[in-house]
Amino acid sequence: MKFLIKKDKLPVMEDYFFATNGQKLNRNQLVEEIIGFIKEKPESFYKIIIGSDSQLFPDKSADFVTAIVVHRVGNGGRYFWKRIEGGKFYTLRDRIIEEVLLSLNTAIDLLELLKKEADINFDFEVHVDIGQNGKSSSLISEVTGMIRAYNFNFKTKPESYAASCVADKHV
Repeated sequence: MKFLIKKDKLPVMEDYFFATNGQKLNRNQLVEEIIGFIKEKPESFYKIIIGSDSQLFPDKSADFVTAIVVHRVGNGGRYFWKRIEGGKFYTLRDRIIEEVLLSLNTAIDLLELLKKEADINFDFEVHVDIGQNGKSSSLISEVTGMIRAYNFNFKTKPESYAASCVADKHV
């Protein structure tokens, strides 16, 4: 079983994220963009959501996309994304676990950077691209247990739009 993320490779945010306008952002620029967006309307309620999705190719290699959504609830939002080329994945379980690990590692790193900003308020969620129906339904308790271990709130399909809509758009 091969996973892209290893403990000695944290944080994953060293890679660049892209804004919707195509701008390439390093981790500091990404955090500045998020903070700037929140400070534009600090009286609004915000959710920061991380989700990942993947695409499997015929040769069993996979590409992964992780999305960071900053939702100004009731008034739009912004998102950022990055693509990671994966290795070979022979089972759906391995690929789903990799998606969750990418989201968790991004979440841990992003929260570490954002908590230095004491004057911004937001809720935080991890979205996973699995639901009660479909091939991945048997993985729900395993995957949600991983996320709960980090004390993160989470959503599954059909509510997991950061993974199943935003990240999916870029795989």
